[in-house]
Amino acid sequence: MTHQYAVEIALTRPASARELHRARHRVTFAANADRSRLMTVQSAKSPGRALHRLRRQLDAVLPIDVLTTHYPDRHGHVRLNVVLSRRADAQIRQKAAASGSLPGEVLRELIAADLARKQRERRHCLESQLRRLLAHHTPEEVLACAAGRLLQARPHA
Repeated sequence: MTHQYAVEIALTRPASARELHRARHRVTFAANADRSRLMTVQSAKSPGRALHRLRRQLDAVLPIDVLTTHYPDRHGHVRLNVVLSRRADAQIRQKAAASGSLPGEVLRELIAADLARKQRERRHCLESQLRRLLAHHTPEEVLACAAGRLLQARPHA
């Protein structure tokens, strides 16, 4: 049974007007303001097939970095389609052979570790900024200022 899958296309650089024009002859999509990310819907029997089909259709006309399903599957996973350099592929295969794992599992672990590292860095940065604020202001002042800014930025219902 064929389903529709929302797919996000992350580009290695903003696409030129000509590249977008050529790609639109193959696939209907929406581009963000700086033309570095695109969204489309792809029909396929599985998320993996949707990503594979889209890669085949657009790889020759766009500088694609990563294709990803926009919504998680029933297991909470987002599917990725990444083309690795020969060197990166060889390194992942070496790690997989050494650990007795599949290359996809090794790649999944590397991505998860990198995402966790970035999340720790962001949390550390936020905590540092908050400590600096609290050195000069009371917690109540910081909270009131943040709440006030959010309320000002929110359009009236």
